[in-house]
Amino acid sequence: MEEEDVGGTHIRYLYHCRRQLRLFIKGIRPEHLSATVQMGEAVHDTAYTRNTPVDLGAARLDFLDGQRWVHEGKSSTRPTLADEAQARHYCHRLHRIGVDAQGVILHFPKTRRTKRILYTQRDADLAQADIRLYRRVLIAPARGRNIGDSRTTPETGPVSSSLL
Repeated sequence: MEEEDVGGTHIRYLYHCRRQLRLFIKGIRPEHLSATVQMGEAVHDTAYTRNTPVDLGAARLDFLDGQRWVHEGKSSTRPTLADEAQARHYCHRLHRIGVDAQGVILHFPKTRRTKRILYTQRDADLAQADIRLYRRVLIAPARGRNIGDSRTTPETGPVSSSLL
């Protein structure tokens, strides 16, 4: 798998839930049956109707403004490490194709708040490490707790709960 084949959803699930990541990789997407996911999609579809999404192949951003800030709408009320990792990945992807993204603005329509995350060299290094970890998860055999829920830290990225 090439680096360009790793999308934002892959990185989000890498931080959120390894089992869900493995299902997503295999094309199994039970989350679309979830009322929470359907609500999030509805919020997304109605909150950003004036902007055009940016398609980067495996990654799709909500939109990129004129100052090169990536904007991402979230249905939750506050940012998670998975949100920040996904945002970091989008900036990394843009930098790889020659667009110097400044960072990401996460939008939380439910609370009418935003969080601005500046993209730094440290973020670039973490995004690259996330891609390497994703590739290891992709080729690792599926067994027990190793593919289950993961816990994350900003410094180390996703860590299998069996290692904690």
